[in-house]
Amino acid sequence: MSDVLTVTDFSVDYLGEQTVHAVRNVDLTLGRGEILGLAGESGCGKTTLAYGINRLLKPPAVITSGKAVLHSREGTDIDLGSLTGEELRAFRWDRVSMVFQGAMNSLNPVISIRAQLEDIFSTHRPAMSKADRRTRCGELLERVGVDRNRLKSYPHELSGGMRQRVMIAMAMALEPQIMIMDEPTTALDVVVQREILLEITRLRDELGFAVLFITHDLPLLLEISDRIAVMRAGELVELAPAAQLYNSPQHAYTKLLLGSFPSLTGERAAG
Repeated sequence: MSDVLTVTDFSVDYLGEQTVHAVRNVDLTLGRGEILGLAGESGCGKTTLAYGINRLLKPPAVITSGKAVLHSREGTDIDLGSLTGEELRAFRWDRVSMVFQGAMNSLNPVISIRAQLEDIFSTHRPAMSKADRRTRCGELLERVGVDRNRLKSYPHELSGGMRQRVMIAMAMALEPQIMIMDEPTTALDVVVQREILLEITRLRDELGFAVLFITHDLPLLLEISDRIAVMRAGELVELAPAAQLYNSPQHAYTKLLLGSFPSLTGERAAG
């Protein structure tokens, strides 16, 4: 499997009276079509790393070292740190898209689903005709399991699972090479969560994009990921295929994470 993204010696600090080293010297690769899970407790730097890769950090966050390089379909390498202005705006969503934490609440409440989807194409594909935009929006909704009649709906008229599916449709609208998903199922009940996970893996298999899936839920990652990276206090402490990490974790922190989830089988622990 060839790589679509290479992250080398990547560090991010939050500057202030007392500087916080949020991400420290992370080395990471993402293979084409791979689902790479990024696990760790809240505050360990997972989201900061993702925002840094996608150039979404805001002050006082500063990338202090390293780089992230996209290996494009055309065979060229793009240093994400070198992109500025219009180049960076065009790059986002087209090459690397993101489903944000709390994405269900990211939709504009006073604009229809159709208008919000069409805005992506009018901004990034201005030559596309209105008829083609509308057709494409309907196809996108159906691809994520939502009836195209919902295009006329407003976000408050959709369930939480439907809103999350709309956000996934937006993220894949321009057929990016990489989709970064930050806690995409946290606010969903377990049944809807399962449906969303199956949808993500199906779409990955169908369209071939790579996924960086961020969550503190390690059992969830064990189910859907090809490989899992574990972060602690800003550092990458372990990276291994999912089955290997589960059966033979090497780092003490990974063992603690695995041990923090109750087993569904075995003897009842003494209370």
